[in-house]
Amino acid sequence: MTKTTVIKSVLTLSLTIILYTSASAQSTEDSVKAVVNNMFAAMKNADSVGLKNVFSPWAVLQTISRTKEGEIIVRTENINEFVSFVGKSTKGDADERIKFDAVHIDGALASVWTPYEFYYKGNFSHCGVNSFQLVRINGVWKVQHIIDTRRKTDCK
Repeated sequence: MTKTTVIKSVLTLSLTIILYTSASAQSTEDSVKAVVNNMFAAMKNADSVGLKNVFSPWAVLQTISRTKEGEIIVRTENINEFVSFVGKSTKGDADERIKFDAVHIDGALASVWTPYEFYYKGNFSHCGVNSFQLVRINGVWKVQHIIDTRRKTDCK
C-alpha cells in the first residue's frame, strides 16, 4: 500500500466512526424525546392506555409547591390517579406545551429538562419546568421520575 492509500483508508475509517457515533447518539436522544412527546400526546388525546405505557412500574410523580405560609413542599401524586384523570378528560382538555431544554444520556439513564406551559380546556392554567428521569428497561425507555414546578406568573 502506498502512503496515500493508507491515509485515505484512515480518513475514511475515521469519518465512518464519527458519522456512526453521531447518528447513534442522535437516535438515542430522539428515542428519549419520543417517550416524553408520547406522554404529552396521550395527555392531550385523553389516552389513558398510551399514558400508562410511558411509565415504568416504579414511576414517581412529584410537584414542588408552596404551603399557604409560603413553605416549599414536595407533593407526591399517585400515577394511577393521574392516568385515570387523563382518561376521564375530553380530548384536548389537557394541553401541555413543552420545549426541550436539555437531554443527557448515560447508558440506561436519561435526564430531560422541559420548560412548559399548561392549558386546560383551552385556558392557560400554569407554567413551570419538568425534570424527567427515564430508564431504559429491556431496550425501551420508560419514565421513572417526574418532578415539576408550577406557577401562574413569570412564564416565558
